[in-house]
Amino acid sequence: MLVHAKMLIAIWLGYIKDKNMTQQIEKTQETNSSQSQIRQVRIQKMNNLRERGLNPYPYRYDKDTMAQDLQDKYKDLAAGEETEDNYHVAGRVMANRNTGMFIDLVDASGKIQIFSHKENLSEEDLKTLKTIDIGDIVGFYGSVRRTPRGELTIKAKSLEILSKSLLPLPEKFHGLTDVETKYRQRYVDMIVNDDVKKTFQKRSLIIQKVREYLINLGFMEVETPMLHPQAGGANAKPFITHHNTLDMDMFLRIAPELYLKRLMVGGVSEKIFEINRSFRNEGIDTRHNPEFTMMELYQAYVDYNDMMTLTENLVAYVAKEVLGTTKIQYGENEIDLTPPWDRKTMLGAVEEATGIDFNKIETVEEAKEKAKSVHVDADDCDNWGQVVERVFEEKIEPSLIQPIHIYDYPRDISPLAKVHRDNPRLTERFETRVNGWEISNAFSELTDPIDQRARFEAQMAAKAAGDEEAMPIDEDYICALEHGVPPMGGLGVGIDRLIMLLTNSPSIRDIIAFPTLKKRD
Repeated sequence: MLVHAKMLIAIWLGYIKDKNMTQQIEKTQETNSSQSQIRQVRIQKMNNLRERGLNPYPYRYDKDTMAQDLQDKYKDLAAGEETEDNYHVAGRVMANRNTGMFIDLVDASGKIQIFSHKENLSEEDLKTLKTIDIGDIVGFYGSVRRTPRGELTIKAKSLEILSKSLLPLPEKFHGLTDVETKYRQRYVDMIVNDDVKKTFQKRSLIIQKVREYLINLGFMEVETPMLHPQAGGANAKPFITHHNTLDMDMFLRIAPELYLKRLMVGGVSEKIFEINRSFRNEGIDTRHNPEFTMMELYQAYVDYNDMMTLTENLVAYVAKEVLGTTKIQYGENEIDLTPPWDRKTMLGAVEEATGIDFNKIETVEEAKEKAKSVHVDADDCDNWGQVVERVFEEKIEPSLIQPIHIYDYPRDISPLAKVHRDNPRLTERFETRVNGWEISNAFSELTDPIDQRARFEAQMAAKAAGDEEAMPIDEDYICALEHGVPPMGGLGVGIDRLIMLLTNSPSIRDIIAFPTLKKRD
């Protein structure tokens, strides 16, 4: 009987699944059919415009103001008052009431209402008015007034269709299916969701303020290659491409580090930075996209302590400039970005959370046993440093909500950082954590070419043992170091994660305009 019941349940569940799938297909077909009909009607309106000698896609329009500029300028205009001030405005029609008498026109700055009355428009303009649909881009010329109900309005005297929209905008933009559409058709997402548009405007401002802060400190902005003859600069799996003329494989940049350090060798400046696009052939989740934006900088004659101070001051400056405060809300947490931030060594944080003093542990086998004692599986780790990092990531990292610098990383996992001046098992490296995420990574940079070669050789041994993310030896980079480079500090900041924090965005896909997506069937 039990087996029979299970079979019935399975059949029923299969029926429900098939029924839901059929309903979804029918709904999609119905939507597509409806869109096709609307498109045909709009094409006919477009053709009617052409028959009247009007171009539905003209070359230019003399727009002379933005919607928000008018809202600001006339904020004190009383209800019912009219002016003799005339403007050309243009934007997308987002609402159309009373057959075009009242139109909500939206541009990149905001919304302005249009009042289109037959007493103020020519016969030709009235004909054109009847062809306007929601989604069209239209220009209006007219005077400024405020309606008796208090709405700032342009009293239209003339109009011109600037782009006839052939496809309708969605009435609703939510739900699981539409989440997929949000990312694939970001342009639609921005049109119908003002908050999305504001997120990307804020993204631009954040990057602008990062650049502004560094330039004001005397940093010089530089550019380095995106196509590398060999992967390097970080432990990551690269994308590989092929250059036909040179008949050689090349690698998309996983980090600009080694080229930026070459510039430091050359002495182009004692302070340099690059806001760059990098690529890593790795997993995709809420915090990782295969292509991403980072800022990396180098400063001569300083160490990782100076980089900690620079990091927190940079982030606090950007938050203050963009949001007006250093206290931000992310999800359920209020995060205080006001400097100075907390600082803890990695070994100290691990010991505090687990009671294990890894500094007293000599072998990787013993380290794995200690990890196992606190329910951390580190059997696949190749060395002591990887075990320490694994315990830290699983036992401590998620709890680090307020900003903190975790410093003094194991040498095993830091091939480009200078050996710690007091403990040869460690390096002078820190990572900054906020909301449980790494948002920056910084070193007292390794400037000793002999030590650097030894580190690269250890990486090659790891690669030979199967580590796909290990770095190869970069002979030209070692050659550069052998010419001499000043002591220096280096810092990399994950721009996308910083933007996520400052826009309260739950996924990296929400702050990258066109995230990488799986190919549709």
